[in-house]
Amino acid sequence: MSNVRGQGNEVRKLASEFARAEIAPHARKWDETSHFPREIFTKLGEMGFLGVVIPEEYGGAGLSYRDYVAIIEGLAAVEGGVALSVAAHNSLCTNHIFLFGDEGQKRRWLPPLASGEMLGAWGLTEPDAGSDAGGTKTTAVRDKDAWVLSGSKTFTTNASVGGVAVVMARTSPGRDHRGVSAFIVPLDWPGVAKGKEEDKLGMRISDTSSLLFDDCRLPAGALLGKEGEGFLQAMKVLDGGRISIAALGVGIAEGALQAALAYAKQREQFGRPIGQFQAIQVKLADMATAVAAARLLTESAADAKDAGEKVTLQSAQAKLFASETAVKVCEEAVQIHGGYGYIKDFPVEKYWRDSKLCTIGEGTSEIQRLIIARELLGG
Repeated sequence: MSNVRGQGNEVRKLASEFARAEIAPHARKWDETSHFPREIFTKLGEMGFLGVVIPEEYGGAGLSYRDYVAIIEGLAAVEGGVALSVAAHNSLCTNHIFLFGDEGQKRRWLPPLASGEMLGAWGLTEPDAGSDAGGTKTTAVRDKDAWVLSGSKTFTTNASVGGVAVVMARTSPGRDHRGVSAFIVPLDWPGVAKGKEEDKLGMRISDTSSLLFDDCRLPAGALLGKEGEGFLQAMKVLDGGRISIAALGVGIAEGALQAALAYAKQREQFGRPIGQFQAIQVKLADMATAVAAARLLTESAADAKDAGEKVTLQSAQAKLFASETAVKVCEEAVQIHGGYGYIKDFPVEKYWRDSKLCTIGEGTSEIQRLIIARELLGG
């Protein structure tokens, strides 16, 4: 059973306390070696952090999306890579099955995902289909009572450590997004291979790998929802996923801000702490204000999702602003540290490296601006 309870501030505190105690002491070593700490995710599952919004009847914690983003923020304020893997597991793979799976699929997959017995991955991006998700080339061909899956996915979070993935594949020829369907794929299934593990700039504790499918024969029941609905499902899943990436950005920015504040209070130059200099004070004021604004945008989007509203516009705005805020705040935190900000003895260089992914994953900043404009114009 989960030991997590609702109320955003409380679960945020619980998440950050866990991260400081269990992750922070090892984060530098894990980051340097790109080590994925599976044992940490077992503990997170026991806490209810891997099935946050999944109802208790399926083994989840049954909390709100507002609680969920608070958990992601709390983890990310200490270590962004773990928070990223938790976000991909929750809002992409697990949530996709919850939203569009039939009762049998939910009963089969949600309990082990929510408990942490199994980690989930989500395969949309391909070598030639990133922002152009409609350009999916991975195919699934119907053969009597089976689907034969062929192709590959890249930049897939949890791919080499997960037990199951939701994979988008083309079930009819062409580039029309209506020809894409979603499938539940056990990652130990014949015909599934785990490919290259990416050597990344940041988020190095999070696993990012490719998936390869070679004559992978899936049962008919692997189809998630109806044939041809995979792309539309993915876009709805991303509406929620982008809120969690916004929370990821808020958490990273908050961590960098707190590190900069602490440093400004203890670092002395010209006979006094640098925090007494107006130039540093202005930086800190702008950083704190931007983080507060990003948090409010993110929480507003989460509240709208909890209310059952369409959140395409709000999630894109929150993701855009929070992710770009994370990069700017982390850069200023490095600047405040001066030369010490550029070495690994201080945490801000890692916050900076981790922050950049937030402006790329689950839709680049450029794509977010297109989505926002389209929603405003009613296109």
